[in-house]
Amino acid sequence: VEFAPDAPAEESPETIEEQVRRRAALRVAARPRRADRFDITVVQPRFDFSVNEAPVLHPQDDERPVADLRERRLAGMIDATILGATCVGFFLAFRALGGEFSANRFGLAAVLASIYLVYAQYFVLFTIFTGVTPGMMLRRIEVLTLDGGAPSTNHLIWRSFGYLLSAAAVGLGFLWAWWDDDHLTWQDRISQTYVTAAAEEAHEQRIANPQQS
Repeated sequence: VEFAPDAPAEESPETIEEQVRRRAALRVAARPRRADRFDITVVQPRFDFSVNEAPVLHPQDDERPVADLRERRLAGMIDATILGATCVGFFLAFRALGGEFSANRFGLAAVLASIYLVYAQYFVLFTIFTGVTPGMMLRRIEVLTLDGGAPSTNHLIWRSFGYLLSAAAVGLGFLWAWWDDDHLTWQDRISQTYVTAAAEEAHEQRIANPQQS
């Protein structure tokens, strides 16, 4: 007895459409997922190798030039005389009170430190509170900023520091005026100030030498 195979049941259009959707979904699921892409921007550092030279500051007031080196030397000699007399008086008072100096390295260091301390007090106090030293007063020299204005307290503090540095370098800061283009010392450069003849003195010089005005 032979049995004929059953004829396949006809599928409805809805069933076929559902199978097509499933196959499409399976194909999409089987595809490898694309890795998420992140754009990272790396900023390369740039180095500026250009040389920017600092401007050299010079006195700007042509009518108030830098004081003559001779006048400044005389003012310095007056200050040195006052300092010397003060130190001698201090040491004489020290001996009168029974003090003794030891002729050794410690004793020499103590003497030098004492002299430097007197020097520091002299220049710092006079510079900050009056703007000039007694020697500069007697030689009629005053201090101005490089643009010709009156120095501020900040200028005078830096000038005092310049005095201390010049002396600590065994006077090299004072001698620097010989080599400087504008004949300025370390204290002048550090504080951006300079010394010039006092206003009345400058006026008298212009009257005596009208061709230089």
